[in-house]
Amino acid sequence: MEFTDVARELLLVAPADFVRERTARQRSVRKDDRALATRIGGLRKPPPAAWVVDLLAHEGALDEAAALGPSIRQAQSDADPAAIRQLRQRRSEVVAALAQAGADLASDAGHPVTPAVLEQVRATIEAAMADEHAGAAVRSGLLVRPLESAGFEAVDLDGALADPGAVPDAWSGSDAEPIPITSARRSRKGSRASRTAPPEPAPAPDPEPQVDPAAERRAAREAEAAARTESRDADAALDAAEQELEAAEDRRADLERQLAAATADVERAERARDEAETASDRARDLLRAAQRHRRDVGR
Repeated sequence: MEFTDVARELLLVAPADFVRERTARQRSVRKDDRALATRIGGLRKPPPAAWVVDLLAHEGALDEAAALGPSIRQAQSDADPAAIRQLRQRRSEVVAALAQAGADLASDAGHPVTPAVLEQVRATIEAAMADEHAGAAVRSGLLVRPLESAGFEAVDLDGALADPGAVPDAWSGSDAEPIPITSARRSRKGSRASRTAPPEPAPAPDPEPQVDPAAERRAAREAEAAARTESRDADAALDAAEQELEAAEDRRADLERQLAAATADVERAERARDEAETASDRARDLLRAAQRHRRDVGR
């Protein structure tokens, strides 16, 4: 049994039932494969949005979105306004249809999701269209967190997969950084204007301090990294607590088995005592009868 296969199965379990199912699966393999049991125990519970995307991946519903991605990226690269308009419309239709399909799958599983969760599902699907590596990640069925496309940067896939080694096409980075589809026409107009417009005079110095966009982006990335680190630490603490709970449940189960065995021993000892007591009473009665018989004969 491969960990990847087990992970795909467990990630289809609703988040509310995930820990119980993970613990059951871990216990079922622990005797035969402790290494696999350890990896199963370390599998993170996916948030609802990642669960919905994994449901869609299991149904093969994300293939169209992934296939649409290269066309979108090509239109962005070519800065073709007509193609971009058409593809933006198609992208909206596909994302909306997939989000609704995901909502239906979640409801069919008995765990309806909120509009906020569906918004994360849509963002994840859009990220899969914007970045081919993200596309491979969402189609793998191993997603453990939702994704987001952040402007010109490649989609961050760090910690996004239950088994990254099983999806070699999903990695954080790209030779050609994805371009937001809404930016393509603007970039084309800007380049055309730079070729035809005469140079403008330099603006007068602004006495007010200017905001550095690069510094703002760096600060935003740092804040996001700090938040992600905090989230991972919290997830690690949750996983450790769940593993400690599992170990405590195992100890309790062992104690309960020992208690049951001890109780059975006590019951057997009590029965043996009762039988011995009955035998003793019979022996005393026989002794008293023999003594009476001896006295009667002696007269």
